[in-house]
Amino acid sequence: MGSPNGAERGKIPVHVAVIMDGNGRWAKKRLMPRSAGHRAGMKRMLRLAEHAFASGVRILTLYALSAENFNRPREELQGLFSLFREYFSQNADKLAEKGIALRVIGDLSLLPEDIARLIAESQRKAADGRAGTLVFAIGYGARQEILRAVNRAVTGGKPLTEGEFSALLDTAGLPDPDLLIRTGKECRLSNFLLFQCAYTELYFSDKLFPDFSERDFESALNAYKSRERRFGRTE
Repeated sequence: MGSPNGAERGKIPVHVAVIMDGNGRWAKKRLMPRSAGHRAGMKRMLRLAEHAFASGVRILTLYALSAENFNRPREELQGLFSLFREYFSQNADKLAEKGIALRVIGDLSLLPEDIARLIAESQRKAADGRAGTLVFAIGYGARQEILRAVNRAVTGGKPLTEGEFSALLDTAGLPDPDLLIRTGKECRLSNFLLFQCAYTELYFSDKLFPDFSERDFESALNAYKSRERRFGRTE
């Protein structure tokens, strides 16, 4: 966790996090298999990430697969794993060429070994973040992340400051999100970045993620820019 970014009203958020919700419901409404919704979501994610960095966002964190999602049917998980293989094998070099660093947070031991290796290699390839950082949360749960950090702290055997504890989290070195967007009509955090989002501005959209357009993203940015962030200070 970094200190509050101190963004003033009217400024683009430095760090935007997105809970990409609604892919399965998008497919169901169209009488399509859930896998079609996940593929549509990946296509939307590619366009949204490109637009976010072009808009001035420096860090984009995407909730791709939660730790709890591993309880979903095997067929659906296999479809998601195939999308991960496709994305990381095809996009690491492209991100590197654009100067966008790739980072993955979460418990990667939950993934098939070949995907974990592919992710590690992709992160090595796309390590230059001069133009921004794209973060995927895969096998991620905020409570699990906090427990991992607590266990590391216990091993250290001494009291920690907030900053020292933050350095033990999966997001070490990243500033807290300024803005969190959740699509899909749900209004909850769903075990996502609970520690980091203490002062994050929240924006909820009724749009299912495959329908969340660049214009919708700009509406979220404009809503953020209209807010005054005080971080507990007086007006």
